[in-house]
Amino acid sequence: MPPAPDLSGRIALVTGASRGIGYFTAKHLAAAGAHVIAVARSVGGLEELDDEIKTAGGQATLVPLDLTDMPGIDRLGGAISERWGKLDILVANAAILGVISPIGHIEAKTFEKVMAVNVTATWRLIRSVDPLLRASDAGRAILLTSGLAHSARAFWGPYAASKAAVEALARSWAYETENMALRVNSFDPGRTRTAMRAQAVPGEDPLSVPHPSDVALKILPLASPLLTETGMLYQAPHDRFVGYRDPA
Repeated sequence: MPPAPDLSGRIALVTGASRGIGYFTAKHLAAAGAHVIAVARSVGGLEELDDEIKTAGGQATLVPLDLTDMPGIDRLGGAISERWGKLDILVANAAILGVISPIGHIEAKTFEKVMAVNVTATWRLIRSVDPLLRASDAGRAILLTSGLAHSARAFWGPYAASKAAVEALARSWAYETENMALRVNSFDPGRTRTAMRAQAVPGEDPLSVPHPSDVALKILPLASPLLTETGMLYQAPHDRFVGYRDPA
């Protein structure tokens, strides 16, 4: 794995930052020098993150926000514009599992919430910060996905469909901006010791899967100003490109 990039002076936005991969990605970005805008519903988790970042000498701005608050996402972009005038790094990490169930048994409200949080909120976030990332000299967007977007395993319909949609958004965005300084890539963390994983696979030994801190470290190279690739899919166990890149 390449060394952590120098992100001094860069502004990074991380969603789902109160726990799991988002929490540790925010910590690692701050340790690399970025000012982290940490977004999550849980104020307690954000405050714990803020304490750890500041204790280590880093900087963070906390944004308690439920991503189903679509106007709130719009206001977030406006607030970043007013304070910094740009955004250098986006890590779109927040997502929910929904239920593991046959498609025909899933309640409409459950399906709609998965799509709202995982897909619609991600699109709304892209729309809100796209001008800010374009204003950066080296804007970097990392959208988290899942191998289920491709395997479409039985009983995982809503989550798998939502991640396939997120990957399609990422690729379209990458092709639209490939002649700019902005680089857009997808990242599949693979099996990770998170609360979502425990919900999905309750009988699994948590020590048998990687810790989210280790997985989050693999995201940092995609935030580097030196990154040249765009429209790629990366996967944590391989630390490399594992899928797609079509010509414009």
